[in-house]
Amino acid sequence: MTKNFLKTLWALALLAVCTASFAQEATIRKNLVERLPQLPKIDEISKTGMPGLYEIRVNGNEIYYTDSEANYLIQGSLIDTRERRNLTEERVDKLMAVSFDSLPLKDAFTIVRGNGKRKLAVFEDPNCGYCKRFERDLEKINNITIHTFLYPVLGPDSADKSRNIWCSKDRGKTWQDWMMNDMPPASASCDTTAIARNLELGRKHKITGTPTLIFADGSRVPGAINAQQIEKFLSDKK
Repeated sequence: MTKNFLKTLWALALLAVCTASFAQEATIRKNLVERLPQLPKIDEISKTGMPGLYEIRVNGNEIYYTDSEANYLIQGSLIDTRERRNLTEERVDKLMAVSFDSLPLKDAFTIVRGNGKRKLAVFEDPNCGYCKRFERDLEKINNITIHTFLYPVLGPDSADKSRNIWCSKDRGKTWQDWMMNDMPPASASCDTTAIARNLELGRKHKITGTPTLIFADGSRVPGAINAQQIEKFLSDKK
């Protein structure tokens, strides 16, 4: 057989596989839409590592599983027992990742400690008790650059405090005075469209609680974690 002939056979085989894959996806999509019209719009259908099992992705990062005919729909975690890995959790983490380089840092205020080599972005509400606890642990971390996005989601007073902090002469100091020492920020006014953009950015990335941490590799952690955990994440996610 000539090389050209083998290449043709390979191309035909690949075409057949792709055609079959598209047909299978079409069948799954059709059956799910007909049988479960309340199911959100399907973003993506893909094979999993388990034979005969397909991943259904909806709402950006919600994962379901089904068989090749969509006769059954499974909600839950897919576990790789050999490697002891939660494949569903890993997949959702990947889908939820935020490109650090794409963050609009002009809409955050920045605090640098030590050499500032390690980077962290945090979405926080000034009235969030968990954020205050997190800030006390974060103060123990050195050689870090922290970009804080004011994210007032807990009510009107959160919006007022966020405005006063953003419009202060020294945002970082005003923020820490309030979060660490309960010194209320003085009343101030200025252009606060950055805070409005933060709220829109958070909605886009489905940030529903504070604090939400975003590391340099784009991975994120919702909720307050202690100093030891912060150090571990910073070390693991360079």
